Amino acid sequence: MNRWRALLQSWVITVIATAHLQAASIPDSLVMEGIPAISDPVRASAARYLDFRMAAFLGWHPVQRAMLINTRFGDVPQLHWVAQPLGARKQLTFSPEPIRSGVIRPRTGESVVFSQDSGGGEFFQLYRFDFASGRSTLLTDGKSRNSGARWSHGGRWLAFSSTQRNGRDTDLYVMNPEDPTSGRRVLEVKGGGWQINDWSHDDRQLLVSEHVSISEVWLYRLEVATGVLTPLFRSRETPVSYGAAFFDRDSRFLYWTTDAASEFQQLFRVEVASLKATPLTKSLEWDVEEAELSPDSKRIAVVVNERGNSRLRVLSSATGRVLTEARLPVGVIGGIRWHENGRDLGFTLSSARSANDAYSLDTRNGSLTRWTESETGGLDASAFVEPELVRVKSFDGVEVSGFLYRPDAKRFPGKRPVVVNIHGGPESQSRPIFQGRMNYLLEELGLALFLPNVRGSSGFGKTFLKLDNGFQREDSVKDIGTFLDWIHRDPGLDSKRVAVMGGSYGGYMVLACMVHYSDRLKCGVDIVGISNFLTFLKNTQDYRRDLRRVEYGDERDPKMAEFLGRISPLTQVSRMRKPLFVVQGKNDPRVPLSEAEQMVKALKEQGSKVWYLMAKDEGHGFAKKKNADFQFLATLEFFRENL
Repeated sequence: MNRWRALLQSWVITVIATAHLQAASIPDSLVMEGIPAISDPVRASAARYLDFRMAAFLGWHPVQRAMLINTRFGDVPQLHWVAQPLGARKQLTFSPEPIRSGVIRPRTGESVVFSQDSGGGEFFQLYRFDFASGRSTLLTDGKSRNSGARWSHGGRWLAFSSTQRNGRDTDLYVMNPEDPTSGRRVLEVKGGGWQINDWSHDDRQLLVSEHVSISEVWLYRLEVATGVLTPLFRSRETPVSYGAAFFDRDSRFLYWTTDAASEFQQLFRVEVASLKATPLTKSLEWDVEEAELSPDSKRIAVVVNERGNSRLRVLSSATGRVLTEARLPVGVIGGIRWHENGRDLGFTLSSARSANDAYSLDTRNGSLTRWTESETGGLDASAFVEPELVRVKSFDGVEVSGFLYRPDAKRFPGKRPVVVNIHGGPESQSRPIFQGRMNYLLEELGLALFLPNVRGSSGFGKTFLKLDNGFQREDSVKDIGTFLDWIHRDPGLDSKRVAVMGGSYGGYMVLACMVHYSDRLKCGVDIVGISNFLTFLKNTQDYRRDLRRVEYGDERDPKMAEFLGRISPLTQVSRMRKPLFVVQGKNDPRVPLSEAEQMVKALKEQGSKVWYLMAKDEGHGFAKKKNADFQFLATLEFFRENL
């Protein structure tokens, strides 16, 4: 009897200890419903895939050959300093909230202005970090949304946009960051899409843009002293989109990218007085998605998005002639910046086999220098799977495409289950970047990973971009049906074991697919997704509402309201018959918490299987490592049980 009592006590102690360990590994900020305990084997096997880092290039010191980056050593990304290639990453900021952007003061490099929000709410505040003291000083009011900080070339002034006047319109401000009380409103605007593009080199003018939608962006010249606004277009009859825009050194010319003359964003050299525009990239297909003028204004670095891959070239600013074409790994480049030496070009590079890291290109000899080498949990990232490009014709003949990552057929023979991971935006684009945690699905579970670009995705021309607007919304859902047909035909993929997942608009797509293709899917993971367009447009933050109406439709129109209500997943929840995992941040300003709560409630009421994970300290997606790690582990358990 005593022996059995001892065994029972030992068993109870083990159960309690395991429960305590499980509870201790769950962040206090998380609220869960229906999620079982994460199994020890899953935790153990996934551990290395949770320990990768990434680094992003933010800018050069104006004198030293050293760079500002952001990377994570604790729970969230912070600002770091790198004094030489592959040198130590010296941490500058130590905040519990993530810092993803920072701009170094020109000329002196003595300070950095960075933006930061709280709890993922995206009401960003601007701060000045001083290298000498190591202190950060709040520059803005602590309440409004402030973004797009840009130093003047002389390094005295800072321009930015802010909603401080009424919480809705993004007026334009200028301040001396040494004196936060000096901020003044230079331009009062209507709408939440106004941004600063560039300062003139004499610090007297600004190039500013008005974003009505991704397909309609207008460019202006603003006199800082008087607030006089001059349009840089002749008519608004036909919507066009301007992208990058910047002044020449003497302000006689400026450069911009626009789709006014073609399907894609092309680079032009423009006479300010006459607005005569000369194309510089007429021979280049696809979007010029980034452009940066050299300090002497004689060269322009451009990044071209060629079906998702980045191509970096340096052109003559006068003729557009290609001077240098960088030979880089297949992947995605972002954040290009010239050093004041006019020779080094810094940027961030991400590829399927390399995490985001900071690099520089010597534009004289074409040599590439790596500045950071982010850890990948001890895994050999060079052995990770490279994607293959898939192109198919959809229901109406429109070509849609995506990137397929196949697991090793020798290690995982036979037909493989598929996770279809749908991007958000809806105007974003799936690209061949480092997959981070998702490599676990490929390397350990033998799942195939497919990243589609349905109609409405950017990077494929302005016509393709608009094909899902308004009453065409569900045509993008039909594109997923086309991809499911293609999966059925592929001999290496198992069409009977397919899951969909996605965030933001991708979350809506997951819910819509669970409505329309419930019989063809095993389960879905909805991350901060729209469940009802009418409640979404009512409750999203004021500064974003009009921008979203252009994309989704204006619910104030009775016909559009009827359509949006009819196609919303919440109104068709009875057709959703497969397990769903819903993930949401409490402070999300874009897709409010109520979108997740009403979907979970409706599914539970009809007896459907639903897991729910909510973070009290997150917004539009999980940014804190401890929360993101648990979300991923729970997703693995969800796939293990349902896929």
